[in-house]
Amino acid sequence: MSLAQKHILLGISGGIAAYKTATLARLLSKAGATVKVVMTKGGQAFITPLTFQALTGEPVLTELLDPEHEAAMGHIELARWADLIVIAPASANVIARLASGRADDLLTTLCLASDSPLALAPAMNQQMWSQATTTDNIASLKERGVMMFGPAEGDQACGDVGLGRMREPQDLFTDIENHFNTGVLAGQKVLVTAGPTREPIDPVRFLTNRSSGKMGFAVARAAVEAGATVTLVAGPVHQDTPRSVKRINVETAEEMYQAVMTEAQDSDIFIATAAVGDYRIANKKDHKIKKTDGKLHLDLELNKDILASVAQLDAGPFTVGFAAETRDMEHYARDKLVRKKLDMIAANPVGNGKGFDQPDNSLHVYWPDGEQEFPVMHKGKLARHLIDTIAQIKAS
Repeated sequence: MSLAQKHILLGISGGIAAYKTATLARLLSKAGATVKVVMTKGGQAFITPLTFQALTGEPVLTELLDPEHEAAMGHIELARWADLIVIAPASANVIARLASGRADDLLTTLCLASDSPLALAPAMNQQMWSQATTTDNIASLKERGVMMFGPAEGDQACGDVGLGRMREPQDLFTDIENHFNTGVLAGQKVLVTAGPTREPIDPVRFLTNRSSGKMGFAVARAAVEAGATVTLVAGPVHQDTPRSVKRINVETAEEMYQAVMTEAQDSDIFIATAAVGDYRIANKKDHKIKKTDGKLHLDLELNKDILASVAQLDAGPFTVGFAAETRDMEHYARDKLVRKKLDMIAANPVGNGKGFDQPDNSLHVYWPDGEQEFPVMHKGKLARHLIDTIAQIKAS
């Protein structure tokens, strides 16, 4: 689905166009997005919170000073959660409050507390839209990076005709889709690895690690949205294949090595998010090992280094490694960047509930003459930040 795993925060302020936003919420949900709705008092005068709860399957939030919700600083968590905040309808009043930096209700507080992109779908009388104060407020918000989805021109609820109508739900849905389809990697071929590998001990046992593949699949999805042609080499994981991605399933490190080396020859970018097993069993058994009273000794031998092998290719792809570390993250990441002659490395903390099999993570990205840190956020959002950074550095 086109908006699969996106987090959309939908704000509804006071205006008759609020009834159209119900259709937008349904379209977003059907496209695979998780939609959470925040309503102002004015918005609730035109349509009920229950309508949006039924359409999204999520509770609707209306109050800033809600003791139960705010016990865990809920508005801050929600501000961090969003991939995109869309206010539809955006009344002249809410536009003015946002332009002046006010945070006097839940919706404006979320906008002020979030670093997520913000888009407004203006909806007001044509005379209100043409007022100099509204024009100035819109200009001020655009200068700060706020996107304007509309308005449209036509008949208005008050009987006037002119500019100020909220865009139709399908048009707003397309605007939201286009926001995520950035095109920054248009024409590029991207190869991604994801998940763990398994090294058989005998026919029923294997060595592996705790990687779920979530980050790698998010990176593949983000690369497609950036316009790339994407091939994903995946270890044994239970993740849905992102739309338009070519998936190659492997199990062992050797199988991943063979698949990657075949695909890397024709790739522009290689992003190695997979947690590849460093070792394999040297004395793998053909039959199940039976339990004994004594100790069991396993001989291990090194697997081929996939990341270093790709980095050493003549005219090879722009190569991005991952470093999952439990301590001294920067030291080990920078060492890996230099030692393996990578173009970039993304380091993340793991262990103690961080990293593996979690919905959220953080990244510290290093390249030979720079670095960029991304705080804790869900992996889909993190993947888009990483893809944008790769596109910028590769093009520089």
